[in-house]
Amino acid sequence: MEQEQAIGYQLDLFMEQKLNAILQSESCEAVRGATTGRDLQIIGQTKQRRALAGTLMQAVCSDGNIQLAYKQVKSNKGVAGVDQVPVGEFPQWYFEEGASLIESLLRGVYQPDAVKEVKIPKKSGGFRNLGIPTVRDRIIQQAISQVLSRIYEPKFSTSSYGFRPKRSAHQALKKASDYVSEGYAIVVDLDLKNFFDEVNHDRLMYRLHQDINDTVLLNLIRRYLKSGVLVDGVLGVRTSGTPQGSPLSPLLSNIVLDELDKELERRGHKFVRYGDDCNILVRSQAASERVFGSISNFIESTLKLKINREKSKVCPVNQSKFLGHTIQGDGRLTIAGQSKENLKAKIRKITQRNRGRSLIQIIKELNQMLRGWNVYFRHAKSSRFLQETDSWLRRKLRCYRLKQCKRVKTLQTFLHGLGVAKWQSWILALSGKGHWRKSGAPQSHQAMNLKWFEELGLYSLWRNHKLLNNY
Repeated sequence: MEQEQAIGYQLDLFMEQKLNAILQSESCEAVRGATTGRDLQIIGQTKQRRALAGTLMQAVCSDGNIQLAYKQVKSNKGVAGVDQVPVGEFPQWYFEEGASLIESLLRGVYQPDAVKEVKIPKKSGGFRNLGIPTVRDRIIQQAISQVLSRIYEPKFSTSSYGFRPKRSAHQALKKASDYVSEGYAIVVDLDLKNFFDEVNHDRLMYRLHQDINDTVLLNLIRRYLKSGVLVDGVLGVRTSGTPQGSPLSPLLSNIVLDELDKELERRGHKFVRYGDDCNILVRSQAASERVFGSISNFIESTLKLKINREKSKVCPVNQSKFLGHTIQGDGRLTIAGQSKENLKAKIRKITQRNRGRSLIQIIKELNQMLRGWNVYFRHAKSSRFLQETDSWLRRKLRCYRLKQCKRVKTLQTFLHGLGVAKWQSWILALSGKGHWRKSGAPQSHQAMNLKWFEELGLYSLWRNHKLLNNY
């Protein structure tokens, strides 16, 4: 009976909103006259039905929660799923079909669409499976996540920072840095093997059942966990894991790993976790090896997850990396070597000489990437690397611009027009050297100097890093 009342409440609410939208339209005089007594009766009864005790599924399906979920999904700018319906078409679809969607959700008969799976390369090698649900399912999952977050956020550990409101990677790095400064300079770096693909469904549902008594919602979550996967036109069945790319997966991953957090707290360990990246900090090598053995056993036997033995390690903190950074023995943050290489790889990709784009377009792309990179690494102390990268980047751009000249006369005219003496510009233009060697010549530096790049608006990593840190 309560479920029937809940369904009726949602349908009446939708009817009221739909009628209000019609009545407020520019050509609504005829519609006002055609509004039936039954319609008005439904609208009048809606306020009384809102006094009914709500369930979690009602909260998920509430209009305000759906609207908030739509805004979040829209802001993420994701691509369409297997149905090829883009985010922008959802409002019109919801206006026409929202009543039946809400009814099927509340009755517990809604069936999620298949998830489109794509493989994206990892920076460390190999591929990561990324699941792309349909827009409708992304919005429903986001709506579920918003409701469940209010239940689980107060329960989560203060040492967990990933995918949580008002928590960030910078806070996680600061906490880890503080522990190192206190003398916890040996790290147990745990790497969970294919975490999102290995989550045990039964174990996860058991954990959810401990806090949620709404069987309709629990059954919907299970259906999302087991929703089909479309790979190259072939529909497969998911028996474990949560689709990476799903709005619900980050919350579910934190629910799974909260057991690990609670176990580490019970044992009194100093640790920081960001998603499936967990660093346990101890004072000695002997303690770290003991902790690694016991915690690995807990993860594999109790949580039913797998440890990547090749990537997990026990070492001094300055021989490891955490969230793209390396923490030195005194607690200072520096940029990890792999992060430096990744930055250079991005710069090389943008400045490829065969792209056929103007230098202004190249600089615009670079600025967007460099600005975001610099903000993320703003607390790392790496002035020398930033200065060297700025210099190397300017040479890459000089090389790019010289290649655009193509002909000897065009190159000479370009250099001379930027203040290089005529005879010197001819020397470089007639040189048989390659473009990279020419970009390092004095004539190139004189023509395309720091002021020239500043006028073009090129973002400087080193200068802006100083501004971000006020020194």
